[in-house]
Amino acid sequence: MPLARLTTGATLHYEDMRPGSEQTPVILLHGMLGTARIHLGQVMDRLHSEGYRVIGLTLRGYGQSLPKPRDFPDDFYQRDGADLIAFMDATGIDKAHLIGYSDGGEIALIAAGKHPARVASCIAIGAIGNFGPELRPVFQRMYPGDWITAEEKRIHGFSDAAAFTGDWVRAMTRTIDAGGDVSLSLAPNITCPLVIMLGRADKLNPWQYGQRFVDKVESGRLELFDCGHAVHDEASEDFYRLTLQHLSAAGA
Repeated sequence: MPLARLTTGATLHYEDMRPGSEQTPVILLHGMLGTARIHLGQVMDRLHSEGYRVIGLTLRGYGQSLPKPRDFPDDFYQRDGADLIAFMDATGIDKAHLIGYSDGGEIALIAAGKHPARVASCIAIGAIGNFGPELRPVFQRMYPGDWITAEEKRIHGFSDAAAFTGDWVRAMTRTIDAGGDVSLSLAPNITCPLVIMLGRADKLNPWQYGQRFVDKVESGRLELFDCGHAVHDEASEDFYRLTLQHLSAAGA
């Protein structure tokens, strides 16, 4: 599977399931401690079986993507958003449908807000674009990372879980301290159809924050599911029904 060397300094591993197709591709973006295949492999396979050109992109520092180790500066979401657009430039993709999960959903929202002409449609799973102070203790509980497995450390090329999670927590709490805006201020710029998908039991992403975001998007809507964070895994039947409807309506 190929690697794309980007002008941003990243080298990203990706899986193109219909290379050479003239279709507008669906690019999938994973979350923390994932890769495209680990977090979204079943979604990739299902969409490919439905006839879509699917590209699974692995973010910098994860899996085979570089540089390593994965780090979290205060602007890491914006950096990943720049990587996504640079990847599209490097691979000759003028426009794409985006499906992002967790951190990947935050990146998709940034791309749709900063580069509306490059995004044909957007689905953000477990992402809300803005974080309030009540989420600080939720984020802090990610530290010291004793929940991270040895296999995850091996896959992503780091050994110190406390350093990894501490870096992420610092970036997230500084975002809260700065007002909590990840992409909320960009929401009015989004011109494509947008669906934010949230589980009602998702502790990281309260649905009220998602509603605040879509209220600023002309073609935005919030869909709630009776599950937790990983909507595509925990409520798969409803997820695929809505995703296929969304892509069809968006002309994918």
